[in-house]
Amino acid sequence: MNIRKATMHDLSAITAVEAECFPAAEAATEIAFKARLTVYPNHFWLLEDDGKLVSFINGMVTDEPTIRDEMFENALLHNESGNWQAIFGVNTIPEYRQRGCAAKVMEQVIKDAKSENRKGCILTCKQELIHYYEKFGFVNIGISNSAHGGAVWYDMRLSF
Repeated sequence: MNIRKATMHDLSAITAVEAECFPAAEAATEIAFKARLTVYPNHFWLLEDDGKLVSFINGMVTDEPTIRDEMFENALLHNESGNWQAIFGVNTIPEYRQRGCAAKVMEQVIKDAKSENRKGCILTCKQELIHYYEKFGFVNIGISNSAHGGAVWYDMRLSF
């Protein structure tokens, strides 16, 4: 398995994996991914197994210390020189879960954010996943202002 950055050629596969991993109300659309890939393709980390996309993480860079809903839809809010690597989605297809795929990609995202001299990484997650992200050093900041997809989210921050 190898990790690589995305190109526009990955749009269909990325959209399909997202749809498999998130409820429709929360999943990013093909239109949103196309905008993201146009603006910040180097902030998509794809894990492939023999050419098949099995896991990926994506997100913009921002100076804001937490994620707000507008970021999911407006790729132009990306600030390449920003302090924080936002993580919008941690996706692994069902048959590859519990194999360390998401952890492998997350470790690469963290490594890259450090090498780019970011202050850290930020994400939002549901309550049942707080403990998972704490394993990487993320700290629960509390209930997020995000109402993305009508869910309750928690702000998580990893500071370097």
